[in-house]
Amino acid sequence: MNTFLQVTIDGILNGMIYALVASGLSLTWGVMDVINFAHGEFLMAAMYLTYWLAFYGGVDPLVAWVAAGLFGFMLGWLVFRLVVVHCLDKTPMAALLATFGLSMMLKNGCLYLFSPNYRVLSGTWLEGKKIIAGSLVIPLPQLVTSIFALLMVSALYLLLRKTRLGWAIQATSMDREAAELMGIDTRWILTLVFALSGACVGVAGGLMPMYLAVHPEVGSLFSLIAFLIVAMGGFGSMIGAFFAALLIGLVESYAGFYAAPVLKYVAVFSLYLVVVQWRPKGLFGW
Repeated sequence: MNTFLQVTIDGILNGMIYALVASGLSLTWGVMDVINFAHGEFLMAAMYLTYWLAFYGGVDPLVAWVAAGLFGFMLGWLVFRLVVVHCLDKTPMAALLATFGLSMMLKNGCLYLFSPNYRVLSGTWLEGKKIIAGSLVIPLPQLVTSIFALLMVSALYLLLRKTRLGWAIQATSMDREAAELMGIDTRWILTLVFALSGACVGVAGGLMPMYLAVHPEVGSLFSLIAFLIVAMGGFGSMIGAFFAALLIGLVESYAGFYAAPVLKYVAVFSLYLVVVQWRPKGLFGW
């Protein structure tokens, strides 16, 4: 029983991180109908920023996440203004191909600048710390990152549901032309949404180097999982993305422990295929 609880806790912690990474993608996909293929590379860039701040400046990730979040926000804002805005009135494939090119540029740029070596932070404030309750062990870095993820996702949900800005975002998502007739500056709203998406993944990238190695390919898997979560939860549904992330985290953990580590992603993708066969629009899609 204790083993099952330990595996469940590990799955929930991973799922919370996935939820934070996927929430930003859910925003851009649901509001703008834009697939940001460079989403994982935003995460990778934020992780490198945190790593170098800690390595050269001695700034712990528990502080550097603020800079990483701001970096993600500005990166999202800049990418929208320079790249995505020119694809809005074209087919969805235009934005996908443009951001795919951006992802290749970011990944290979980091590969050239920093080499493919895995870089691990040591001496962080929470390194090696854990909470022990009987036979259960909860690593503190993962727990703190999960708490941040829960707070960020909750704040994003409240922003969308309880504020005038959130209502403007929802109106823009539903009917951009009608929103403009109501006086909403939809171009500014779309820019802000893309920047918020970058901020979410930036915060995740600011905290994850506490326990995860940094390298140019680190964002690829998270990007793939985020796409899976958004599709499984229902396009544009924050609640759907959150519960789909938890479900994927648990399935990954159970399959990795009770079957074999190499089969955990087989289980995750199998679950996705079952869900889309049963609910093509996702768990919370409409």
